[in-house]
Amino acid sequence: MGAAMVKFFTLQAPNDKSAFLRIFLGSYFISDGVIRMSNFRFHGVDVTELAREYGTPLYVMSEDEISRRAREVKRCFDERYERCSAFFASKSFLTKDMLRILIREGMGLDVVSEGELFLAREMNFPPEKIAFHGNSKTEGEIAAGLGYGVGKFVCDSMDEIALIDRMAGERGVCTNVLIRVTPGVDAHTHRYISTGEAGSKFGLPPETAKDAVSFCGTLANVSLKGFHFHVGSQLMDNSAHLEAIGVLLDLIKWLYGERGFETRILDMGGGFGVRYTKKDNPQGISDFIGGMVGKVENFCRANGIARPSLVVEPGRWIVSDAGITLYTVGSVKRLPGGATYVGVDGGYPDNPRPALYGAEYEAVLANKADLPPVETVSIAGKCCESGDILIHGIELPEARRGDLIAVLGTGAYNHSMSNNYNKNPVPAVVMIKDGTPRLSVRRQTYEEMFSGNI
Repeated sequence: MGAAMVKFFTLQAPNDKSAFLRIFLGSYFISDGVIRMSNFRFHGVDVTELAREYGTPLYVMSEDEISRRAREVKRCFDERYERCSAFFASKSFLTKDMLRILIREGMGLDVVSEGELFLAREMNFPPEKIAFHGNSKTEGEIAAGLGYGVGKFVCDSMDEIALIDRMAGERGVCTNVLIRVTPGVDAHTHRYISTGEAGSKFGLPPETAKDAVSFCGTLANVSLKGFHFHVGSQLMDNSAHLEAIGVLLDLIKWLYGERGFETRILDMGGGFGVRYTKKDNPQGISDFIGGMVGKVENFCRANGIARPSLVVEPGRWIVSDAGITLYTVGSVKRLPGGATYVGVDGGYPDNPRPALYGAEYEAVLANKADLPPVETVSIAGKCCESGDILIHGIELPEARRGDLIAVLGTGAYNHSMSNNYNKNPVPAVVMIKDGTPRLSVRRQTYEEMFSGNI
């Protein structure tokens, strides 16, 4: 049963009690049948108990689901094809616990800042399995990457390539680089998470990338291994990826034939879509990635080119369904004309995505999970912004002050984008493993929030 599915159903308990418990591990709730639970359960845990112990707002993550998805990506990519590797996009969710999981599961890591690299270094993440991204790396970030010996830098401009070469030379090292190529593909997603179209702030167009390849050939302290592209995020199918791959393959073929440059690595980015609401129907991950690999292999075989090593960079797909966010209901405001606002104790500071680019979610009234919906409401955040609405027009049972709301599918880009707007502290993170919760990141205190004030 998918982690983002919420529905009423009936099950007959099997004779084996342990098997019965395993069935419900990860189920949200059971109602109107043999078993009746009034509280929402997430991966075997009653979330109302989590709210009582840890407070709200509260991020809740399932280590079991993260691990399962990491293994699924590796099974349909790393283990299925030769010379393939999966890197986790750390911007989607990065904590010490997340790094422990990635190390255990054997995944690589892509970072985009010195802060992300700092945490990876604190956890002794293998430096050779780190890719350093970013469209405007500072000298401090490059120095940190060189100092830790990251496996490769993904370069976004000619200027950056020159800077990395100079700084690597000052340290007497030669570092691996990829050139990020903007393939000029419309990914048909929100413009704020579309990255591969012509004119994007990311990467170089193919013609400029040819010049960058020649430039790298004149430098002593960078070793160009190949190319990277990323067309956008939350994509329901691989059509944009396939189009972008076509552009990159034409570039690879031209460079091999005209310049004698052999591409060793092709990083195909991430952006694999997940189900946030009933409107979303994402392509299965095996078919999504398999179609991409198939296109590369067929092209290289037909043109007599050695297939480069392939990389994918899932982030959202691994952690989104592995997380929920819990809120306590404050005000319930029913206005003349029918509009009803259910106010909660969080919002924009713990999840700015709805305000930034209209992200949509589903939710459940966690302490009344067995009750049918009776009204359509909007879940309103507490901040002084009209755009601070977590969910518009959701059907819920009657909500009252003190009730608990669980917003589903918040594992990606919620904790990592959290902020202190209106001076709200960053919520805690609780991690569940084998039905047992533990504190993973403690709630920020006011003293910590203001510690930099002098």
